[in-house]
Amino acid sequence: VSVVESGGGLVEPGGSLTLSCKVSGVPFDEYHASWHRQTPGKERELVAFITGDGNNARIVDSVKGRFLISRDNVRDLVSLEMNSLKPEDTAVYYCRMQGMSSKVEFWGQGTQVTVSS
Repeated sequence: VSVVESGGGLVEPGGSLTLSCKVSGVPFDEYHASWHRQTPGKERELVAFITGDGNNARIVDSVKGRFLISRDNVRDLVSLEMNSLKPEDTAVYYCRMQGMSSKVEFWGQGTQVTVSS
């Protein structure tokens, strides 16, 4: 199983980034997907969640209206579109896949997002 995030980087406040998570080795549409983030000294926190069929998604309040999660069940890809970025969005962002039936989970290695002028 491979879960690989990409798209992180340095962006100025107010800017945008789109993170991608490429998954292989599992039946992609049988797995819910989520994005999480973590800063040093803090616990990893959920940012956004989307069901296996892509029909239901949830965004946490701190990024609601700025972030959008989506998935492409043909290309086995999960995306996180991030707009109006703030310095407090700086973190390592992780992609997580969880089996709808098995509850088995897989994590990516993370991608750094830094929001700074």
